[in-house]
Amino acid sequence: MFWSIAPLVLACIVLAGLAGTCSFRPGGMSAGPVPSYDAVAALNADAQTMGFPVRLPQLPEGWQPNSGSRDSITDGRSDPSGQRLRAVTSRVGYISPTGMYVSLTQSNADEAALVTAINPGLHPTGTEDVDGTRWVVYQGDGEPVWTTRLAGTGGSAQLAITGAAGAEQFRVLAAATQSQPPLPTSR
Repeated sequence: MFWSIAPLVLACIVLAGLAGTCSFRPGGMSAGPVPSYDAVAALNADAQTMGFPVRLPQLPEGWQPNSGSRDSITDGRSDPSGQRLRAVTSRVGYISPTGMYVSLTQSNADEAALVTAINPGLHPTGTEDVDGTRWVVYQGDGEPVWTTRLAGTGGSAQLAITGAAGAEQFRVLAAATQSQPPLPTSR
């Protein structure tokens, strides 16, 4: 049985190698270049269209934005009458100087809805004070989330930080974001 399947397996391996869908690295994995992402342009555009205050973190040397996205959360926020409405999110991912990934999500969502959208397996476990701003720490299954609500001209925004980075990198991103005023809007 084995000898009848062996040529087929060998042919599949050769085809996969030729097609570039697999690779063999005897020395193990190596870090490639970090993709580039224009966080300044993306967050300025989000400030114009999202309808809540968006901040541009002023990060120290060595932090590199590498990804970003917009999304929405069904029933993610409540209006003053209590009606549930769709919330929107703006996310930018960064590689810290230590090479770890950390992301900042800014939203008009309620705290619980935003944390659940990021990772539904988390629960609040405490708080962290970052230069006088209280961040609620959520932990559980997966990466932790730190979140806070910041007020600004045009309303308030719920911010959330998550990723594989450690608490020190979370603190740096939190401080770099909360210390900035909201970006200007055309409204």
